[in-house]
Amino acid sequence: MKEYEIFNLGDVTFQSGVTLPDAFLAYKTYGKLNEKKDNVIVYPTAFGDQHVNNEWLIGNGMALDPQKYFIIVPNLLGNGLSSSPSNTPAPFDKANFPQITIYDNVQLQYRLVTEKFGIQKIDLVVGWSMGGLQSFQWAASYPNMVNRIASFCGNAKTWPQTYVVLDGLKAALMASVGSDSNNLNQLTSQDMRAVGRVYAGWGLSQTFYKEELFREMGFNFLEDFTVGVWENSFMSMDPHNVLAMLWTGQHADISANSDYNGEFKEALKSIEAITYIMPGSTDLFCTAETNEYEAKFISNVEYHPINSVWGHFAGRGINSTDNKFIDNKLKRLLTLRTNN
Repeated sequence: MKEYEIFNLGDVTFQSGVTLPDAFLAYKTYGKLNEKKDNVIVYPTAFGDQHVNNEWLIGNGMALDPQKYFIIVPNLLGNGLSSSPSNTPAPFDKANFPQITIYDNVQLQYRLVTEKFGIQKIDLVVGWSMGGLQSFQWAASYPNMVNRIASFCGNAKTWPQTYVVLDGLKAALMASVGSDSNNLNQLTSQDMRAVGRVYAGWGLSQTFYKEELFREMGFNFLEDFTVGVWENSFMSMDPHNVLAMLWTGQHADISANSDYNGEFKEALKSIEAITYIMPGSTDLFCTAETNEYEAKFISNVEYHPINSVWGHFAGRGINSTDNKFIDNKLKRLLTLRTNN
């Protein structure tokens, strides 16, 4: 028995113009929806993650308390559980999977929330990395529906340097087939080894490595950590799923749609939700600097950097100090009165 649910979407036409037959979202819920349907938290997954990777932030006595809230965790398209290259039949399998945007993801999550559960108000949309980006998209796409958002280690669009980082991951994978797009269907999970090696230099800070904090995770040597965490985690992913999610990440922009026509500042200004932005202070590619710039255009915003040497992974639920910081900020956010 699967420990998650499937919401069938039927034939879906994406921003690219491509229609995917029989598309679906995988999701999991925690807690119970109250009678008023006003205790809802949406917590989208990040690049490479599935709903179980979000569970570190859900628990009794925590901000995301299933005794108080109905928490919906929708899986990102392309992550292997929702419609993805690895679970879609021909002619849209593997390298033939459609290009999907963050906007596409949120549009389908909206259908899940409204059609499946009849929900019209969301108390909080929260997420890490590309999950945080989806929280910005929710607030820009549905400003009258979302009361609060929180993004940790996630920007409202993919800035050029972040694009380059993701392109480096893609290039490491493409090298396995000689950068020949005609051979993409030959890729296997073994080809993901180099991708993990590349990401190892970006996911954590220089200080993390200098102070050998990987020892706190049970690794005595750097090579053991690189293999045991980075190589193994990426080799557990389907390479075509990764390529699909990389495209989504590289082309993310909350204004890249017919609502805002690329006017990024206007998209940020449209956000009515109380907004908490929590960048990792040493994040190397979703930087605190870009988050601080984005915050200038949101009217009801608080900017709370996570003072951490864990880089991008300050928001990943690994370091207890960072976890407590995030949870405490979310508890405070959920006490603030909204206009809705």
